Amino acid sequence: MRTTSGYQAEGTPAVLERTTLERRDLRPDDIAVRVDHCGVCHTDLHALDAHSPGGLPLVPGHEFTGVVTEAGGEVTRFRPGDPVAVGNIVDSCGICPPCRAGQENFCREFPTLTYQGTDRHDGSTTLGGYSREYVVREAFAYPLPDGLDPAATAPLLCAGITVWEPLRSLGAGPDTRVAVAGLGGLGHLAVKLAVALGAETSVISRSADKAEDARRLGARDLVVSTDPAQVAAARDRFDIVIDTIATEHDLKPYLGMVAMDGTLSQVGYLGSSTVEMMDLLAGRKKLSSAGSGGRPATAELLRFCAEHGVTADVEVLPSARVAEAVDRLRRGDVRYRFVLDLSDLD
Repeated sequence: MRTTSGYQAEGTPAVLERTTLERRDLRPDDIAVRVDHCGVCHTDLHALDAHSPGGLPLVPGHEFTGVVTEAGGEVTRFRPGDPVAVGNIVDSCGICPPCRAGQENFCREFPTLTYQGTDRHDGSTTLGGYSREYVVREAFAYPLPDGLDPAATAPLLCAGITVWEPLRSLGAGPDTRVAVAGLGGLGHLAVKLAVALGAETSVISRSADKAEDARRLGARDLVVSTDPAQVAAARDRFDIVIDTIATEHDLKPYLGMVAMDGTLSQVGYLGSSTVEMMDLLAGRKKLSSAGSGGRPATAELLRFCAEHGVTADVEVLPSARVAEAVDRLRRGDVRYRFVLDLSDLD
């Protein structure tokens, strides 16, 4: 085993404490990555809230960039010194229909997650990117394209791919009207990507406070979801609504803004929701969801972002301030993604 430093959840309520972590020795198809920047995701908050002493060890972090420091004997795509990015999936069965289709995120045996996943070889629990080193199969690492800022790119590996897949699968582009509900970590990237794809893009928000930000990100306008007049005016307006709202909410007003044969894609809240079938029937509307992305789509996203200059709006903090980042994210005090600089772990 090899050792590194990182932040592991301890106690109740869970607190992240700096500690020494163990990483596996490199297998033939592994690379060792010096983690330089790791995004702080709402999934990390959920994992911390659910953590209990005696449960699976928890080192959060599943969207990070860094540099290869070592490569196994069978590695062909990377060599030491290469900049790379790693997302929230680090392995899959590789043989089920979704995996063969390049949708490892839908692996029928469930993909191996970057943290609190189960290693498919030795059964150990995976530990995430809030650490100075990560060991990963080369197949689940991605070259970091030239010109992309490593800190601002890290959130593309979770938040970015989460909204990229539905935008692409639903055909967002010129002559399509896209609305993004919720302007947070996922939402602001959905806006940037929809605009870069050529779609006429709007934002749906509970208040007008983010109207200026919406325009800065490239949106045409902002619809205030708490204003009945604005909601009525937006009826049947959008071909695609990407719903990034992370808490339970009524889908009815958002379905009402979907055009005939359009789709509401829910990627923020993954709990139970009740839908009136008439809200789908009237207009042949569709309700869909998506989560993360497969390897081909992730590689495509990184290339697209490099070509179009798309990265996340980030606030970079030294990793020693991880508790501050978690607390402020819990309060919604960030525009739009915290990223930890792990260099202070040296």
